[in-house]
Amino acid sequence: MSAQEAIPVFTNLTDLYASLGTSLNHAERWNNLAEEFEKRFGKQPTYIARAPGRVNLIGEHIDYALFGVLPAAIERDILIAVAPRDVPPSSPTAETHHAPGSVIAENLHPKYTRQVFAPAPKAKPANVDDEVHVEGWHLEIPQELRWENYVKAGYYGVLEEHFTGAAVHPIPVDLLVTGSVPAGSGLSSSAAMVVASTLAFLAINGKLEGADKVAKGELVKMSMENEKRVGVNSGGMDQAASVMSVPSSVLYITFYPSLTASPTPLPPGAVLVCAHSLKVSDKALTAKRGYNLRVVETLVGARALARSLNIPVGTREKITLREVVGRLVEEADVGKGGAGMSADALAEVLERVRGAVEALKPPGGTEANEFGATLEEMVRLSGLGEAEFREVYLSWVEVDATHFKLYKRAKHVYSEALRVLQFRKLCLDTAAAPAAEGADGVAVLKQLGQLMNDSQTSCADDFECSCEELDELTRLAREAGAYGSRLTGAGWGGCTVSLVPEAEVASFIKKVSETYAPYKGLEGEALSEVIFATRPSTGACVYKFD
Repeated sequence: MSAQEAIPVFTNLTDLYASLGTSLNHAERWNNLAEEFEKRFGKQPTYIARAPGRVNLIGEHIDYALFGVLPAAIERDILIAVAPRDVPPSSPTAETHHAPGSVIAENLHPKYTRQVFAPAPKAKPANVDDEVHVEGWHLEIPQELRWENYVKAGYYGVLEEHFTGAAVHPIPVDLLVTGSVPAGSGLSSSAAMVVASTLAFLAINGKLEGADKVAKGELVKMSMENEKRVGVNSGGMDQAASVMSVPSSVLYITFYPSLTASPTPLPPGAVLVCAHSLKVSDKALTAKRGYNLRVVETLVGARALARSLNIPVGTREKITLREVVGRLVEEADVGKGGAGMSADALAEVLERVRGAVEALKPPGGTEANEFGATLEEMVRLSGLGEAEFREVYLSWVEVDATHFKLYKRAKHVYSEALRVLQFRKLCLDTAAAPAAEGADGVAVLKQLGQLMNDSQTSCADDFECSCEELDELTRLAREAGAYGSRLTGAGWGGCTVSLVPEAEVASFIKKVSETYAPYKGLEGEALSEVIFATRPSTGACVYKFD
């Protein structure tokens, strides 16, 4: 898939709805948004920008180790209707909504209030000639997880990319947001919000059409940077899945030696079912013992493993587990813009490296202490002095632990990376031999399901990013007839994803909803908010009104 592909701009609703999938009544949602926009702002929108959430089928906590993952866009999405706002020349610019580039933002959800904000050109240095154009913008974006901050983040990226140094200011706009991606579920509602916001401001300022139109790859990069402005660092998986996905396929996203994405057709006969555990993990509160700690453990594990394999590592280099296997086989031309080893070659190396990971078990380690290394042992395994170690691995992140489980984390990363490649190969082989139906087709789906189950086991036992609720929900999903079920997203709460026979989706959802205790009493729309079917959907797009 080329990152140079244009972002789809639809002018025909039939074509638009046909591209989005079948599980939601898309026409009703889009029409309702347009009608509500007209009620609130007295005009029809000029564009509706759409960005889907994503579900990661397999490949958890390995993207920051630079291994490939297999997410898919889901049908649930963020929609933003937008139109220019006329501001008479005589309007007092001291009022925010009259200022150049001002935004009046509303949300269909009644708990969110109207927000009004405007960017301001950065003050020009005194020694700069008046003929020189604006060289930057200021737009206050508190690092708080509030809906309007994601809108601002998308806007700021467009300002910096397309209006820095420009003689023309962005136009004032009105916008209305709605979404069907459950927040805090691990389905990347935040990334979808930033992508949709970025896309809406690009569209309304004429950056999606003409010779200089923004391509998919550019939108991914912009959205990654934009999301950092609300304090969320990302390796690009969420944004790439939201922008570059195609229907009926998962997206194989690799990060080394560069970010690439290619569709992998999912075999027919199964549907994805997402189920929220209703356990919400606050990353900000748990990061020191959760996400941040895992990042440090995998990085230190990579250095320690490299040393055991006599692979040179720079003193201040934070080598990743993916780079270790590349250097192990002297991967050609990676530092010179090369594509790196093939997927088949990488799978072979991952098979070989399994035994080498045993070197990360601390001396005298037993199952009882789960192979945890003390800080002193970890420093020794790294080959650095304590001051150097703290500077390289602990000066930029807060962690809270007495023992660091380098062996178990590396074991998960390498086994999970191999499962991703095996899952992808099964899908590609099936697509190359489409006659495999009936019993053969079911056999393939069962193999894919087993890889998902093995992933869940590894996430729970080796990476320890599951929780009681996710363990219970995946168990109930398998008992209800899923081929496979696993957590998706960072874990410690959030959603599961299950591969379910197409003909049994309704009965599957009924069984799970009746057996998972936190769903007791939920029905109708409330139930469909926490457990729902989806097919891999198309990526971000825009509808242009006449």
